[in-house]
Amino acid sequence: MGQEPGTKFSHVKPGDTEFKADGLRDFFLYRDLGVAGATNGKVIAHLVKANKPPVDGTGWHYHVCDFQIVVMTRGWARFMYEGKETLVEAGDVVHQRPGMVHYLFDYSPDMEYLEIVSPADFGTVDAAAPTDKVPPVTPWK
Repeated sequence: MGQEPGTKFSHVKPGDTEFKADGLRDFFLYRDLGVAGATNGKVIAHLVKANKPPVDGTGWHYHVCDFQIVVMTRGWARFMYEGKETLVEAGDVVHQRPGMVHYLFDYSPDMEYLEIVSPADFGTVDAAAPTDKVPPVTPWK
């Protein structure tokens, strides 16, 4: 098998990139893992971690993408997936199908997850709430 044209090798070590507050949500920090550059924007992989306590969460939305997975590496997060509450804990892997309406509304102070999405410049669209029964957040101590 040959190399796909336009892609390159990438190896990012923990000290090569740092967590920054320049991602989709201001209450999370994001660490780029170099995959978007290596794939010419076909895929993005970044680590996401809690930066501020949950207040309003992400709101109901979906992503305009072909593929998305979340691998919870630390802590936990509570999502609503199309009206159903789902606890995602360290070690869990979630595949969010394209266009799936969801809402991350609660998370632990140590929450961190790996997110892989294609394409790298995926869109986010606000969506109508499939339910008004979103549980309350867990206060940080």
